Amino acid sequence: MRYCSTRGGTRGWDFRQVLFSGYAPDGGMFMPESLPGLSADTLRSWASLSYPELVLEVCALFIPDDLIPRRDLADLLPQALSEFSVPGAVRLAQLRDGLCVLELFHGQTMAFKDLAMTCVTRLLDYFLRREHRRATILVGTSGDTGGSAICSARGLDGVDVLVVFPLGRITTVQERHMTTSLEDNVHVFAADGSSDDIDVPLRRLFADQDLVKNHGLMSLNSVNWARILVQLAHFLYAYLHLSDLQKVKGQELPTVEVVVPTGGAGNIAAGCIVNLMGVPLRLVAMVNNNDIVHRVVQSGDYSMASSVKQTLAPAIDIQDPYNMERVLWLLSDKNSALVKGLMEEFQSSHRLQLPEKLHKKLSAFISSGSVTDEMIIGTMQRCWQENHYVLCPHSAVAAWYHYHAPLLGPAVSRCCIATASPAKFQEAVQKAGLTLDLPKELWALEEMETRYEKLEKGTDWEARLKERIRAIRCAREKGQVFYSAKK
Repeated sequence: MRYCSTRGGTRGWDFRQVLFSGYAPDGGMFMPESLPGLSADTLRSWASLSYPELVLEVCALFIPDDLIPRRDLADLLPQALSEFSVPGAVRLAQLRDGLCVLELFHGQTMAFKDLAMTCVTRLLDYFLRREHRRATILVGTSGDTGGSAICSARGLDGVDVLVVFPLGRITTVQERHMTTSLEDNVHVFAADGSSDDIDVPLRRLFADQDLVKNHGLMSLNSVNWARILVQLAHFLYAYLHLSDLQKVKGQELPTVEVVVPTGGAGNIAAGCIVNLMGVPLRLVAMVNNNDIVHRVVQSGDYSMASSVKQTLAPAIDIQDPYNMERVLWLLSDKNSALVKGLMEEFQSSHRLQLPEKLHKKLSAFISSGSVTDEMIIGTMQRCWQENHYVLCPHSAVAAWYHYHAPLLGPAVSRCCIATASPAKFQEAVQKAGLTLDLPKELWALEEMETRYEKLEKGTDWEARLKERIRAIRCAREKGQVFYSAKK
């Protein structure tokens, strides 16, 4: 199994190299050079697997035994997923009128990011311990990724983690999952801008190959292929639990529709990969008022709006869904030259019209929709009235589609992805006129000390972050930890 860049400048990398990376050196994103196929017999043999067992099988397809032996994966991955609040780490909620919700939010920060993040940090730690080296993780977040990265990596001996979040654009709970982490290997910055604004200096930092190599700089955003890899299991789990495979003979497989709240498009990219591996999924990308993914699916218009709109679903308040590059690469038959041209045009002008052939293939492969805050509120209220079940606003973005789009047919099941706990979004819950008892862990956040630094608008964020990365290394080389050294 070898990996290449979506832009064609890098080929032949192994999993370890890709794991300890962010963007590829040519600015593209890493993908497998070829995808393994999943036969009907293989899927049937996996039908009774738990989610952690399924993650193991998926990862074993993409991580060669000479890099991490299967016996080591079998220790690492189930252990990483053993401390979630429900058995098996995830749960399917079957509600009224066919509404099926796959709950992916039972980790420490109550967001789906915890599933992949806990696994990826265990893989990182495995290599770092074996090689006696360090890594510096740099993460930009629209809300949930930063907290999950910190909770998964804090206290690890071989890792320093720098997280940048958009000040005033996320919930209090999301912010405190980051700013209450006072471990010496955690560095949190609050930027006066949007998550898309944050992505700009981070791309430039990862493009500085001397910085990347000298400081072991890597990403735990879904830029990192390993994040996407674990997320393949979400779609396989939904398919295996809703398709009734055991009742179907032969190679003809039933279709399952999966509805995904979409921001950076990492989950949709994972779903596309699973589909191309032979699993018949019908994918629906649902967005809020930041509707670039919806527009590109509907009309080929891949252009950023003038600003990122703040909505009740802040984790998907994104106008640069960078994982769409992976989707376009797959659907263009891995045409790296085409993708390189398209993405460079988009990055320079923030405007792009997809070629007609590529747009037709995209719109046939993925459906989409866009909802307003009012539609989110209405969906949360309806779900409560009919089921006494509280959706988070992102999960409501997906559930709205279920309430308003007929099923593809009587033989097609549908699953809505629930990406976060409603407990993280009290403002939206209250606007819907609902109440929810907060877990004691969230109450405790209110009383904890916080630490973060501001990145003011108009200042050089790239230079500030680069300075911190170098200062951390300097302190480590002197046998110090950064914050103690500062004191």
